[in-house]
Amino acid sequence: MAVRPLLRAVIVGPPGSGKGTVSARIIKHFGMKHLSSGDLLRDNMQRRTEIGILAKSYIDQGQLIPDDIMTRLVLTELKGLDQYNWLLDGFPRTVAQAEALDKECKIDTVIDLNVPFETIKYRLTARWIHPTSGRVYNLEFNPPKVQGIDDITGEPLVQRDDDKPETVNKRLQAYDKQTKPVLEYYR
Repeated sequence: MAVRPLLRAVIVGPPGSGKGTVSARIIKHFGMKHLSSGDLLRDNMQRRTEIGILAKSYIDQGQLIPDDIMTRLVLTELKGLDQYNWLLDGFPRTVAQAEALDKECKIDTVIDLNVPFETIKYRLTARWIHPTSGRVYNLEFNPPKVQGIDDITGEPLVQRDDDKPETVNKRLQAYDKQTKPVLEYYR
């Protein structure tokens, strides 16, 4: 009986392009483990770890987290997934991160979500979340039954700091400058 090789995949796209939504479908259909750099960062920020506090200061300014911090954070998490097929969501975001990842493992496929920035701005500024569960609502195409209230718990919804219009613009500019070269690197 032959052992099947493990699949290592990366999904790339601007913030708000739908990486989380598409990733959920991929991992369900293909039985893969999912590692979202955004979820990992938010968890560290919520727990107020050293990396979480540092990350929040960059995100609040609309900047990407420095390569060495993100690389260390993600590669540490990947060590626990070495026996599984996995999908990386939101990492690597720079060529330096991609090179560091390549030193640890071979990437089999890269999925590029190419969504116009105007569409993303519209999506993100209309996005509200239930912080405890992570449920996401969009005021235009997936609104809560009662504005500002989670459908299940009745608790208030919040807009993430990184979904506010001024921060969205900065994040998209940072993506354009730093992440598009990653796609060329993988091509």
